[in-house]
Amino acid sequence: MAVTSYEQGAPGWGEGRVAQALAAQRGRLFLFVPVFLGIGIGIYFLLPVEPERVEWAVLMVAMACAALVAVALPVNLRPLALACLLVGLGAALAGFRTQIVAAPVLDYRFYGAIEGRIVKVDRSANGHLRLTLDRPRLAGLSPARTPARVRLSLHGPQGYITPRPGLRVMTTGHLSPPPKPSEPGGFDFRRHAWFERLGAVGYTRVPVLALQEEGGAPMGVLRMRLSQALQERMPGAAGGFAAAILTGDRSGVDVAHLEDLRNSNLAHLLAISGLHMGLLTGFVFAALRFVMALWPRMALRMPTRKIAAVGALAAGAFYLALSGANVATQRAFIMVAVMFLAVLVDRRAISLRSVALAAVIVLILRPEALVQAGFQMSFAATVALVAIFRALNDDGTWRGRVPRWAMPVVSVVLCSVVAGVATAPIAAASFNRLVEYGLLANLAAVPLMGLVIMPAGVVAALLAPFGLEGAPLAIMAAAIDWILWVAAFVAGLEGNLTGIVQPPRWVLPVMALGSLWLILWAAPARWLGVPVVALATLGWALTERPILLIAEDGAVIGLLGPEGRILSRARSGAFAAESWLQADGDLASQEQAQMRGAHGPSDAVVHLRGHGLDVVHLSGKRGLQDLDTLCLPDRVIVTNTDPEVLINGPCTLLSPNVLRGTGSVAYYATKAGVARRDLRDTEGRRPWTGG
Repeated sequence: MAVTSYEQGAPGWGEGRVAQALAAQRGRLFLFVPVFLGIGIGIYFLLPVEPERVEWAVLMVAMACAALVAVALPVNLRPLALACLLVGLGAALAGFRTQIVAAPVLDYRFYGAIEGRIVKVDRSANGHLRLTLDRPRLAGLSPARTPARVRLSLHGPQGYITPRPGLRVMTTGHLSPPPKPSEPGGFDFRRHAWFERLGAVGYTRVPVLALQEEGGAPMGVLRMRLSQALQERMPGAAGGFAAAILTGDRSGVDVAHLEDLRNSNLAHLLAISGLHMGLLTGFVFAALRFVMALWPRMALRMPTRKIAAVGALAAGAFYLALSGANVATQRAFIMVAVMFLAVLVDRRAISLRSVALAAVIVLILRPEALVQAGFQMSFAATVALVAIFRALNDDGTWRGRVPRWAMPVVSVVLCSVVAGVATAPIAAASFNRLVEYGLLANLAAVPLMGLVIMPAGVVAALLAPFGLEGAPLAIMAAAIDWILWVAAFVAGLEGNLTGIVQPPRWVLPVMALGSLWLILWAAPARWLGVPVVALATLGWALTERPILLIAEDGAVIGLLGPEGRILSRARSGAFAAESWLQADGDLASQEQAQMRGAHGPSDAVVHLRGHGLDVVHLSGKRGLQDLDTLCLPDRVIVTNTDPEVLINGPCTLLSPNVLRGTGSVAYYATKAGVARRDLRDTEGRRPWTGG
């Protein structure tokens, strides 16, 4: 690594400590390009108000100035100006992406005829089949106000059609705008839906009927046919699992097995991501090299390594198209594509530079990926694995300490431990649970994905034209049955799950920046990343949840009690109630949380006290009968039905009409007493919030 020498004397522009430190990082500074791009993207998403044209113009001018300053500065200080330029570029990319995906969002509750073309088939969290439709037509709604996509959960009797992409269908159902956060500062599904161009979500209890087959989705048709063939040849749970990992169709995985996979930290095996893409392309690459090595003339005269890389890249591209090319699969393909392109240009395939280049490409194409758990976990695991193995290889002694026969086992264990540690904070913050025996499950299951399942899938695909796919499919089914058994066993272990409280928004970004500094900066100053990570961890540990939460429609309220949050209703407001419990790190169900209070599940009047709060939840018209009597000073009354006559009493009344203006409400314990925050005060004015 070349380091610029410095003359003695008074330091000038290029001769200070900062310049020396940056010069010492020569050759590694590219690794920080996605970091500063990400900072700019993150700043954009944290803005409370969408920038106006004048503000974007100011940003463009600032970026131009940063570029000019970079040219004028000495070479060793130039990275400082380029870092500022990258931050601005990240924000600009995110803003541009927000505008180009803009599409109408439904602004009221709709019921009527719905027609559209199926583009995605999956299952909701409660197991219902779910269809995403594009080119929709909604009865009575003009094309200018019709969302680009809608999503429907199928309830009630179905079975009249076999849903598949490309099929235009019709039904009658309920649609609503994408739901708001269940609490102030909570996860905003509307932002996710905005970038998916999903303008309405809902359900239907009416059978879905086919209208006609539309063109434009040949791979989608092939995907569903292959999924159906796999499930016919591999009956039971194994067929649904195989269809999910090979075609991306998860509709064949039943709820019980999906829950076991989640509770054993194996659900990532279902999502076609870096693991699957890497295993598939890696097997194809190794198989092609092996076959060509059997032909000495080709092995000696042809660039077999590059030919194998092209073949593996083609296999990955086909897998990408077959699986539906969702965001996670696109990200995985970009990562392996960068790796194989490095092989083609005679560069090291697996390095931090390759990972950084892949991250830059993903962030340019989809800036919103930065705030998605899939992107975070994928790159966290990859960066950690590359960094650890690079350090071990630089040491040069660890391979000699491990017996050759044990190297595969040690490598698998090391990969699982490193990837598990790197992704644990993100998984805990995203899913609010820690799987205590997740490492055990991954050690028992993941090797089969690489050694048996993916190779068997490739062999089955090659033999299928000759009708000889039975044997590899049987081998695949046996391996999948083992994985499902491991998932069920680990999920059933006592004490396997630990609830994790939702951290403040700043915790994960600060933790990520501290970790990246520790890994990427090649100097003793890298250890400054440790206290940064420690600070974020401390902030997470000291997180305090709201003492009272009120749903946007007044359907349910939740007050923190000694055993956890006490809910006023056992079933009403399920989305909000489950979100609150998850953010609390509370593993109880809504029914269990309701039973913590001294009230019945059907009580029209529910009285909750604690933390200096006196709260009453009134349900239906029966609950409103005693509203005048219950309206006492310092009491909060929440109703799920608007009273016919407004009261003018000393209490705080939060009816659906009031909550439509405030959104969900949270009360926090502070040194000065109890403070209230409304969603309206925290959601900002962004395109996805309707601002």
